[in-house]
Parts: sequence; structure tokens; C-alpha cells
Amino acid sequence: MAGVKKKTAPRNLAPEMLHTAARLEDRYHAWAREKATKRGWHRTVIAYDSYGSENFIRVLARVVLTKTGQPAADTQASIRGWRSFGNVPLSDDHAWVRVNGAEHMVTADRGGIVDAIIPGEFEPGNVEIELWTDDSLVDTANVRIIGQEQGFGIVSDIDDTVMVTALPRPFLAAWNTFVLDEHARSPVAGMSVLYDRLTYLRPNSPILYLSTGPWNVAPTLKRFLTRNMYPVGPLLLTDWGPTATRAFRSGQDHKRATLERLALEFPQVKWLLIGDDGQHDEEIYGEFVENHPDNVVAVAIRQLTVGEAVWAGGRSKGSGRGQGVPWIYAPDGAGLASKLTERGIFSSL
Repeated sequence: MAGVKKKTAPRNLAPEMLHTAARLEDRYHAWAREKATKRGWHRTVIAYDSYGSENFIRVLARVVLTKTGQPAADTQASIRGWRSFGNVPLSDDHAWVRVNGAEHMVTADRGGIVDAIIPGEFEPGNVEIELWTDDSLVDTANVRIIGQEQGFGIVSDIDDTVMVTALPRPFLAAWNTFVLDEHARSPVAGMSVLYDRLTYLRPNSPILYLSTGPWNVAPTLKRFLTRNMYPVGPLLLTDWGPTATRAFRSGQDHKRATLERLALEFPQVKWLLIGDDGQHDEEIYGEFVENHPDNVVAVAIRQLTVGEAVWAGGRSKGSGRGQGVPWIYAPDGAGLASKLTERGIFSSL
């Protein structure tokens, strides 16, 4: 009806209006913070690499209590996944960011996650930022500034696209995340070579790793990518905890929202979307192609092996959406590179 405003959910809900799971999580975090503080744990900011444009940077970090107060783990260490979940988040806490000599205050959410935009004027390339909170050490992160002249970029899934995990099977997902030594994770054959070739053909092209994995495992994933010679790029992860309105966050919604955000922030960039056929990448990428056909150069889907597909619960059936751009299918990086060449996509970069 004309003149009737559409009702929207409030952005900030009072504690009594939060989902029951969120209230329970908040109580647990409050108890854990009290115990950790009594034991002398240290306030710590863990900074994550991110991206920006010539007029803003996106700051990604976590504000937590840790035993040592050290923000960064040893990049060569052999670390079990469960250790990534030992920190205690500082809900709704503050941190400071220093960039280009100026300092800015940012605020963490209920889970201690900082996701903030800082406006300014930045040159294309890499910018180092510093983050800290009260009585903490200073951590640093690299921000990739995507210039107005940049017309090509890569968005890549992680699980079963660059790293074999068979993540959809709950038991194996828990084993890989909490128990398995990170050095035992296997890279997908030929994918790092493919990514290296893409970034060689288009120097300075941004590569963003988009995953439904939690921020807790960001250091583990970064070490894996570095050790297996993948190009450096920001990780765009999520939080596994409950939200104000539901018991679990949606990984699919996280991917959709992130792609929509990239289209809004960088309308001049045409992305090569890379994923696999074991989860929902085809459906999500197809929707994005339909909504933003001018922002996609091609979609490359890594086909799971028979064994991987079994553990993953089967292959996605494809949605039939997203026509109008090339869709490339192959079981590994070499196959994808060959088909990208056949379709003339490499030569067009």
C-alpha cells in the first residue's frame, strides 16, 4: 500500500531480544573473560590483511584475551587447529588503528571482530596499518589498495578449491578444523601455479580468498597459503557463532553479501570467480553473474574427485543460473588453465 513504510529489524537489539543462543554465548564469554583476567591473560589485537580503494580502507581484526599477549603466531610453527580457538573474545571493545600517520578508533562486535571502514586518500598498492588496544602489543597488517584503473581481480574459495578438506562432512570438518596438524592439509594440484600465472599476466591484480571458515583459523589458512606458494591476498572469513536472530550464521549468506559488497565498492573490476562443485559455489556465483554480469570475466569450477565428492555429500547439481559469461570446469589447476586458454580468457587479460 502506498505510504506504508516497510518494517525492518533493528540494527542493535537489546540483550533480552537476542536469540537464546546469542544470550548463552554472551554469558559464556563474560565468564571466560573473568576467568582469563584473573589468570593474568593479556589484551591482544590480532590484525588481518585486508583491502581498500583510493578513498577507504577496510580494517579487519579480532580483539581478544590471550595467554602470551603475542598477536601473531610463528609462521613456521606446527599448530593443531584447536589452539586457534583458545583465545577469549573481548565483546564490544575498542582498538586503535594507525594508517598514514593518523590514528582512528574502531569497535569490535559481540564476538570481538573488528570490521570497520576508515575513509581517506590512499595510493594504489600496499599500505601497512598498525592496530592495538589498551596495554597490548602493536600488530600490523597489509591492506591492498585497489585503484580506479584496476579492471581485473580474482575471488577464490578455499575449502576444496585450493585446499582439500571435504568440509561439508561434519565429522571431517571438525577433525580438519580442531585436530589435524595444519601441515597435513593437502593443496589442490596445480591451483597455486594457475593463480601465479594469472597474477603474472595481470601484475598487481587483487586476489581475495572468500571462505565460510571462521576468523579463528585465519592464521592457519594464511600459513597454508604461504607454504604452498599461493599469491598473497586478504582472507574474507566469517564467525561461526550465533547472531542476534539465529543460532548459527549462514556461510552462504556470508559469501553472497561479500560478493555484493565487492560489486558496490569496485564497480570497475571484472572478477574471475573460482570455486568447486562440492558445496554451493555454482549457485552463489550464478546469482552474482545474473545480478552483476559486467563484474564477472568468467567462473572457474574445480570438479571434486569421486572420493572427495563422496565425503562432501555429493556434487552440486548446478542451478543453471549465471549464463552470459564463460563457465570453466576441470578437476585441477592445470585443467582449468588449459580450458581458460582454450576459451581465450588468458589472452584477454
